Amino acid sequence: MEPTVLNDAQLELLKMMSFFSTPEALRDLKQAISNYFARKAEDEIDRLWENGTLTDAKVNGFRNLHERTPYPAQ
Repeated sequence: MEPTVLNDAQLELLKMMSFFSTPEALRDLKQAISNYFARKAEDEIDRLWENGTLTDAKVNGFRNLHERTPYPAQ
């Protein structure tokens, strides 16, 4: 089995974990990380909207989108 190599962000989070001693603190950290990624997603959506990649027509097309993976019958 090969050893796992952690990147700088992962190592930093591991160091920070020593400061979290309650379930509430862990919950708050999870929320902060979730908020960070939600903000990044919003920024990307705004960018796509501004450059015309995302339009009203495309968003409305998502309403009827069905992209399911076909599986063979058993």
